[in-house]
Amino acid sequence: MKNPFRYFNSSPEVIRLTVMMYVRYPLSLRQVEDILFERGIDICHETVRFWWNRFGPMFAAEIRKRRVQHRLYSNWRWHLDEVFVRINGETHYLWRAVDHEGEVLEVFATKRRDRQAALRFLKRAMKRYGRARSIVTDRLRSYRAAMNVIGNSGKRSCARWLNNRAENSHQPFRRREGAMAKFRDVKTLQNSRPCTPRSTITSISTATSTAAPSSGRTAPPRWPSGANWRRDADVVRHSETGSR
Repeated sequence: MKNPFRYFNSSPEVIRLTVMMYVRYPLSLRQVEDILFERGIDICHETVRFWWNRFGPMFAAEIRKRRVQHRLYSNWRWHLDEVFVRINGETHYLWRAVDHEGEVLEVFATKRRDRQAALRFLKRAMKRYGRARSIVTDRLRSYRAAMNVIGNSGKRSCARWLNNRAENSHQPFRRREGAMAKFRDVKTLQNSRPCTPRSTITSISTATSTAAPSSGRTAPPRWPSGANWRRDADVVRHSETGSR
């Protein structure tokens, strides 16, 4: 297998750290640029965007493969829910499946939320993780129609406040949506959720421990007070503009 980092001057640890920071936390491209600059890694925000589009799906595939191999998920009870999202002005629906511990299993975007869309989502999740013993959903009738086709409608549970686990899992996505100022296409939406929170913690900690020595960059210049010169310069510039 060819090395995917062979044409890049930056080390794989720096690239992985950059992508994982942007995916794991609700940060903008320029915020990731400033955080990395504090660590002595001087890159442009467009580089963060390019690395995210290039390596994000690859890192997500590695995390999913490792999760399936080590069975880092549970089939005891799944929580299914859908939420609407605006993509380039059009309404789409983002389907989400999480286990009873809050681990995100599958995310799928469609233009409709009818029986066919729910059936595709359920088959996609079961193909990768198997069948769940119990499935908790809301009162959307598409779930019942799709589960009647599959033959596991007897495992469905629907009650008030029972699906809060899935409802709470949408919060990181909404923060990401606000940081990105909406989504432009489905591909961007799919790339924005490749890694789940619990799965990326180990990858971020591993990349952080090796990113600074391998970057080969000098530390950013600072004022005598020890503060970062770039951030202080922005503060001074904004204060002068406000005083005028």
